[in-house]
Amino acid sequence: MKTRKQSAVRWGILAPGGISRAFARELVKIPDAQVVAVGSRSAERAEAFAREFDIPKSYGSYEEFAGDPDVDIVYIGSPHSHHREHSLLCMGEGKSILCEKAFAMNARQAREMAQTARERRLFLMEAMWTRFLPTIRWVRDRITDGSIGEVKAMHATFGIKSVWDPEHRLLNPELGGGALLDTGIYPISFASMVYGMQPKTIHSSARIGSTGVDEWYSALFEYGDARSAQVSSSVQLPLRTEAVIFGTEGRIEVPQFIGAKKATIFSRSGTEETFMDNDSDRGMKHEAIEAMRCMSEGLQESPTMPIAESIEIMETLDRMRSKWNLTYPNE
Repeated sequence: MKTRKQSAVRWGILAPGGISRAFARELVKIPDAQVVAVGSRSAERAEAFAREFDIPKSYGSYEEFAGDPDVDIVYIGSPHSHHREHSLLCMGEGKSILCEKAFAMNARQAREMAQTARERRLFLMEAMWTRFLPTIRWVRDRITDGSIGEVKAMHATFGIKSVWDPEHRLLNPELGGGALLDTGIYPISFASMVYGMQPKTIHSSARIGSTGVDEWYSALFEYGDARSAQVSSSVQLPLRTEAVIFGTEGRIEVPQFIGAKKATIFSRSGTEETFMDNDSDRGMKHEAIEAMRCMSEGLQESPTMPIAESIEIMETLDRMRSKWNLTYPNE
């Protein structure tokens, strides 16, 4: 992959749904980003999205969109069930990829995506947007510099009570529905960031609902050396959104860790230190800025969200699902 010469990075957005709309709202504010195309299975939806964000080109088929020579990188906002298909389609046309979480349906698909990116020397990254928030970067730095000593335990929870609709993607197994691949990947990825590894042992349980997806789960991860993480998530229970990291010299509390604007260190000595991010934007722009930085430097992946870690997280999800006897129809 060659270092880019031109100043602006030309973006295409595949699948103009709700998450793509949230991403586009911030992408259009980045000075060096140009949103040049949007692709959908529906020409009408693509045209409406293009009008909303003043995007010059819209396509009513993903194949036509992927073939647009003016697109450098594609943001993929389609359901989990289509991440592999759409990533491979666009990489086949020489496009770099920022792919929504969960990265794929399973680790096998994730490895195929990674292999294709390597062979074609293209940038590829999972769009785990929370990893790039200024607050979360500050938390990671405080862990690294030993501000709370050695991390020994943590918990992270995130759950929503969605409207009951068996056809909605959150409850539809054909689309990779359920907590694990949607809300549930956030606390699991957060634990991966904190410990820098995947658990050696997993104890977990899940509620498999009438549509065949996990409506909620709880898990205990063990990493050896008396280190653990408790994680839980739901699409049918309104769980609290919070993360707390416990070290031998203090703890870090991250309320609303999904879109974290605040984090506080409570040291064993009784002192407190708080980081505040006063930016009113949701924060999805930071993953786009990271992708653009990596492309400008000729990198094929981000050191903050490396491909190998995304694959390892998918392997953890696979391990959890196997204990629940949960499979997806189209994997």
